Amino acid sequence: MERLREKAKQWNIELSDRQIEQFQIYYEMLVETNKVMNLTAITELDEVITKHFLDSIALAEIYPEIREKELYILDLGTGAGFPGLPLKIAFPQLKIVLMDSLNKRIKFLQSVIDRLELCDKNKVNGSNEGIIAVHGRAEEAARNINYRERFDVCVSRAVANLATLSEYCIPFVKVDGKFIPYKSAEIEQEAEEGKKAVQLMGGKIADIKKLSLPDSDIERSFVIIEKKKNTPKTYPRKAGTASKEPIH
Repeated sequence: MERLREKAKQWNIELSDRQIEQFQIYYEMLVETNKVMNLTAITELDEVITKHFLDSIALAEIYPEIREKELYILDLGTGAGFPGLPLKIAFPQLKIVLMDSLNKRIKFLQSVIDRLELCDKNKVNGSNEGIIAVHGRAEEAARNINYRERFDVCVSRAVANLATLSEYCIPFVKVDGKFIPYKSAEIEQEAEEGKKAVQLMGGKIADIKKLSLPDSDIERSFVIIEKKKNTPKTYPRKAGTASKEPIH
């Protein structure tokens, strides 16, 4: 875990002893739960540090506002909690909703939130205080007035193509907010193919930023999508349509 502290410092992210302890406990809970539930194929400590923890907080390098601002962030398709949980540990002022369609993952995430004491339960009551884990499908949750066009930022490490992800994610972002998907290095063609979907959802691709993860040959691309206008009420389409018939 000291390597995590050292590498984070290269990005000017100072992790306290308590934050390192939280990452350690998160790692232990992840590996233990992974024995009975498929959360991640990556379980070796060094790999988890690089490919999950550092990868998640790398957002601070390309979007420095998350370092200080009290942003309301949705992590859609969060899975085992990436990138949302590491972002909350590293930047406690963030208000985060972890959303996933599999309820047993949500139960795991809630147990991590409780164990790490990331949330003041007196403040939460289902609102945007602290961090909460929510069971939901994007197609349904995006029609809920508590979530639609409410977030400053939506992030996602889900593996879907940009056109599909945009239809799922942009409806949650408020006008002037951002959708920032975590993508692999070669993103230019996918971005070009996803441009129409982004525009239909009310967004605009403002930039593509790249970085390399420490001590690895892994390159990460972040697509910065700015929300320019409200998403039409017809989107997202009914369950499964965005992945079966992406907008091109």
